[in-house]
Amino acid sequence: MINKSALIALLFAGFLIYSCNYPVKSESKIKPKEASTDMPENVNDHPVTKEDSAKWVSTTLTVMGDVQFPLSLTVDSLKKMSVIGLDSFNVVCQSGAVTSGNIRSRGVLLKEILEKALIRQTNHQDRNFYIVARASDGYKATFSWAELFNNPTGENVYVIFEENGQPIINKGAMILNCTNDIKTGPRHVIWLKSIEVKRVD
Repeated sequence: MINKSALIALLFAGFLIYSCNYPVKSESKIKPKEASTDMPENVNDHPVTKEDSAKWVSTTLTVMGDVQFPLSLTVDSLKKMSVIGLDSFNVVCQSGAVTSGNIRSRGVLLKEILEKALIRQTNHQDRNFYIVARASDGYKATFSWAELFNNPTGENVYVIFEENGQPIINKGAMILNCTNDIKTGPRHVIWLKSIEVKRVD
């Protein structure tokens, strides 16, 4: 005769087998409205409207933070530096889609701008800095000191002021891009407003 403990154990085992074969479905479902609220990966991956341009346009680039000589640069300021021409540049968003292609541009290496501002290093081993390129709409892209000064990336990050032979107008006056990124969109900063040098705490 089965005792009470064995009967309870047998019933419990049966319940577990039933639960595994017939999982309970959750009654809570994501409403369609909630499912469609995902923000774009990058505002710069999408077409720029005239309204956006008017709202976020910036004609001055400020270099600030841990630098000895803060700068306020315009397109005319950049033209007096070592201007480099780029034959072709594609904006590739995180999904892999090319949102803009074959852009011919002219600009100045970010590294040269930072050398002009002079990062406030105490000695040659003081290298723990990161650089934030900020757009006037709040979008940001970051680089480490090593990326710009001890890596081929430093020769591929530009502040652009001209595209396809024309001044940049509908995306601000200056754009930052990194030509050797696999997906160039995330660090393609339109409406570029400031370059901020910050020390890693």
